[in-house]
Amino acid sequence: MPVIWITLGFFAGLVVADNFLWPLTVWIVLAGSSSLLLMSRFLFYRWQKDKSPKTPYPALILSTILFFALGASYYKISRPDLTDPNFIASHTDTGKPMVVVGVVSDFPDVRDNYVNLRVRVEELHPAGEFIHTAVQGLLLAKIPPESDIHYGDQVVLRGLLNTPPTAEDFSYREYLARQEIYAYMPRTKISLLESGHGNPLLRIIYALKEKSLATIYRLWPDPEASLFAGILLGIESGIPVHVKQAFTNTGTSHIIAISGFNITIIAGLFATFFSRILNPRQGAIAATVGITLYTILVGADAAVLRAAIMGGLTLFAQQIGRRQSGLNAIAAASFFMAVFNPQLPWDISFQLSLAATLGLILYADPLQQGFVKIAARYIPYKRAKRLSQPVGEYILFTFAAQLTTFPITIYHFHRLSLTSFLTNPIILPVQPPIMTIGGLAVILGLIWLPLGKLIAPIIWPFTLFTIRVVEFFGKYQGGVLVFKDVGLLSVVLLFGVLFLWTFARNRLKSVVAILKPVTVLTALGIVTVLIWRGVFAAPDGRLHLTMLNVGNGESLLIQTPQGKNILINGGASTSLLSDGLGRRFPPLQHTIDALIIASPEEKQIAALSRTLDRFTPSQVLWAGAPSPCREADYLRSALIERNIPLTEAEPGHRLELGEDIYLTVLTVSKQGAILSLEWENFRALLPFGVTKETFKELRMGKNIGEVNILMLADNGYEPSNPPSWITNLHPQLLLLGVAPDNPQGLPNRDLLDRLGGYSLARTDQHGWISIATDGKNMWLTMEKQHESGCE
Repeated sequence: MPVIWITLGFFAGLVVADNFLWPLTVWIVLAGSSSLLLMSRFLFYRWQKDKSPKTPYPALILSTILFFALGASYYKISRPDLTDPNFIASHTDTGKPMVVVGVVSDFPDVRDNYVNLRVRVEELHPAGEFIHTAVQGLLLAKIPPESDIHYGDQVVLRGLLNTPPTAEDFSYREYLARQEIYAYMPRTKISLLESGHGNPLLRIIYALKEKSLATIYRLWPDPEASLFAGILLGIESGIPVHVKQAFTNTGTSHIIAISGFNITIIAGLFATFFSRILNPRQGAIAATVGITLYTILVGADAAVLRAAIMGGLTLFAQQIGRRQSGLNAIAAASFFMAVFNPQLPWDISFQLSLAATLGLILYADPLQQGFVKIAARYIPYKRAKRLSQPVGEYILFTFAAQLTTFPITIYHFHRLSLTSFLTNPIILPVQPPIMTIGGLAVILGLIWLPLGKLIAPIIWPFTLFTIRVVEFFGKYQGGVLVFKDVGLLSVVLLFGVLFLWTFARNRLKSVVAILKPVTVLTALGIVTVLIWRGVFAAPDGRLHLTMLNVGNGESLLIQTPQGKNILINGGASTSLLSDGLGRRFPPLQHTIDALIIASPEEKQIAALSRTLDRFTPSQVLWAGAPSPCREADYLRSALIERNIPLTEAEPGHRLELGEDIYLTVLTVSKQGAILSLEWENFRALLPFGVTKETFKELRMGKNIGEVNILMLADNGYEPSNPPSWITNLHPQLLLLGVAPDNPQGLPNRDLLDRLGGYSLARTDQHGWISIATDGKNMWLTMEKQHESGCE
């Protein structure tokens, strides 16, 4: 297996050169010596025409040493000189603001509260100076989330230029250096110079990706839309933290990550899916075309291309039915990818891609054959053979990939999911329809949105099913094994034992597994899920007040007995807000009857501007200063752009929500409003904008009287919740919206001690909080506690 040994030698050279400070000369001399010995041996046997080498091992060893030395030399040559004045790293940590001009070199990584931007630097100069220095290198800049910047834009960045930080348990500096990024601008002011730079093909691909993302959020509700974005486009930033953690805990993160592990599994499922319609060879070709289109759709960056190559090689190995050819193909592909990127051995995504592909090539067929032999002892052989097809695809297929990714997973992430062996077989069968029909819906939606909306409901239940299954199994505390200290030697030993057992076994024939879908049951399942989701989201004759868990800030959703939806504020996290609304709205509903801006502070409204296209309000009532922060300006501009009516709130403003349910604006200040929600005997007071003047105006609550529900103001800041205010209102239940990691350390401990005699529900401890009432009785439901009722 010369290709495999040459590749191993080259990779070993890269790794050794990174860990030893030997000069380039040493590696060049070693490469020259080994190449001379190899050439001498070749010429010797060329002249001795009647003789041939008795063994190929000396040549194989010399070739391995040669490529080991070439790998080390190549790594040394590829490393930048960090002290070069024309390289970006030499201009970091000056303590002075810098002005940097460069071109956006990758798809912007949009997060809740910021955007990570990779910029290929062209020139820079200290702020206030005008002597420009031409520089090279990549820079990572953190810019505001409302910045309208795209791939290929030439931009001006202003801010402190730092070396990426390093912490005790994680080195961000080393992580970025592996991606050839040596400079970091954490707080950046950005302005656009001009567009149209960069690779023209990538500009088209990334523009398609942006439009596809916007289309996804117009076709489906959250959290399903964000999962679609992760599966179809590789954009995970919209998936809430708790949902992403559930995928991690259940070992199903490969579903939402564009990696070789993901594409390798999906490639096999695609092959089975299309082979059901076509023959196996045509099915493999169709699957390859599907992977190619998928690669273009998700952006075709380096990581995705590597993953696609590995997925394609899996199909190649399965079709030719020769493990040896598959292994050589993987080795050759890895070698050429390392030539283009000498940092490849440290790329976790590549490691998982390579390991998963290797596992499928080595173990998928033997595991399936073993299952047939065992099953044939208890059932007829033909039935065992048929049964091995779905078992192989959805259980053994995944197990084969996890067998070789296991050492890498515990080394990097120090955890192993036990529930993955249950979760993966349940959710994997629905992934090919999600990707094929979901991708078709996005494509049709790009052409004409109503066309996409015709297809979208068909596939939505599959995504809902995926999330619910993952969340269900993710709740089991004992479902994850934690490994504290796993060294590199342990990984080497694990792989050594695994491969020793593998290559001592006899080769087994390749079997193409075919999954026979039950079309009628699938259609009935889709209809059932759609109907029941609609039933659960339908009005139930009660008034619902839900405090959404949106981190810092407060956001409340009012749902009336007639089915109206009124949203008050949105918090700071787009993913959490979108997830909370998507779980409470019917599948095809994307409109809000009214949006109330009860406080225009940044932490209360930052999530709204990017949620408007997902959940569009019919009207907006704005209380407080019109322009207290940048997020408020951006939100008002977005509302005007979408022609959404906006009304300035005034004291006494009353919204009639049906059946004598009223939402009343009691006071308005620059900070916001105090709102009252009333229905028969039920009263909830929602103070968003409290000041000393508003407390005086309401006589510390005496003008209001007793209430059932009182929201604590300003995340539990004690001066905003004075004792006489709470005493006069005498609430049955207090609501507190706050994040577990509130930067101000809220709620104040003194306030909590003072509230010891009251019932208190907190989003940081209980998750979302929902109160339902019929105007007389009241029912409380919390995400992390069972339902209770009171009168």
